[in-house]
Amino acid sequence: MMTNQSDVRKIIVTGGAGFIGSALIRHLISHTDYHVLNFDKLTYAGNLSSLKEVESNPRYSFVRGDICDRAAVENVLTGFQPDGVMHLAAESHVDRSIDGPAEFLNTNILGTGNLLECSREYWQQLSAERKACFRFQHISTDEVYGSLGDDGLFLETTPYSPRSPYSASKAASDHLVSAWFHTFGLPVLITNCSNNYGPYHFPEKLIPLIILNALDGKKLPVYGKGDNIRDWLYVDDHAKALHLVLEKGVPGETYNVGGNNERTNLEVVETICNVLDELAPLQRLEGLHNYRDLITFVADRPGHDKRYAIDATKLRTQLGWMPEENFDSGIRKTVQWYLDNKWWWQPIREQKYSGKRLGGKKQ
Repeated sequence: MMTNQSDVRKIIVTGGAGFIGSALIRHLISHTDYHVLNFDKLTYAGNLSSLKEVESNPRYSFVRGDICDRAAVENVLTGFQPDGVMHLAAESHVDRSIDGPAEFLNTNILGTGNLLECSREYWQQLSAERKACFRFQHISTDEVYGSLGDDGLFLETTPYSPRSPYSASKAASDHLVSAWFHTFGLPVLITNCSNNYGPYHFPEKLIPLIILNALDGKKLPVYGKGDNIRDWLYVDDHAKALHLVLEKGVPGETYNVGGNNERTNLEVVETICNVLDELAPLQRLEGLHNYRDLITFVADRPGHDKRYAIDATKLRTQLGWMPEENFDSGIRKTVQWYLDNKWWWQPIREQKYSGKRLGGKKQ
């Protein structure tokens, strides 16, 4: 078990140009003495500008590569000689998995399998001392557990019941990681988190989509009746949890990470509207008095899970983690960040994703 920062000094973060990965790297560079290598394919959701504040730090480096490419993974492991791998590289948007499942199966399942096998071979040739300190940390989602009713919470022991191509691919990757621990002894850690939000979030996801559509005076789409419930976790709180699990987590264990902030999708949208009404009042348009007037209900996502909610008791009691942000404080910080950082999101809206509907295919 790791007990202090000196045990792990060099970390590879896969998917470090993504939303959660970039938050993790910013945290590690700012709050530890780690050397961090960002290994990222730079798909549509990968954005190196999310790492602008750390890119000149001598403890940060970047290698463009695909976790499905065995030679590329082997080269980065042997060249960097890490003390741990934090695996966040994944296709992650449910709606895109409905439109095109194949890429999710390739990256999330085959890519994870390739990364595991390369890491195992690398780990096996380390000295006994370095082998004992090495960790393979797999970052996953609460969506692998399926859908909750009105009551109850997801526990680490909740049976898996994925219901979308995305969640099924992540469930498969979780099982692979667990198998490499039980079969080969690779010291792995698994975390399953609730919905993240915060700065640098690619605007296909609900919260940044609503903020940016509102600022553009566009309709604010809400699936179905807006009564689907999610537990929201501020991304910087998640990054701190991942660091803590790396340091103190027990190999072979799973830790749920949740914000204890359940909200219906409609409540999320209405909260954003309320904050925007205060921070960036809507210029009066014909028939519009406030941002809520832009809300429009659209056809629901196929197979839309009703409710997710995480019980993070294990992480809190065993490792001492607590989120610092509640939903109201976190959403205010998030809205303000998008108001202040048009330089980051405007090129994405113009060149990569304008806000169109995804995931409309019927099964």
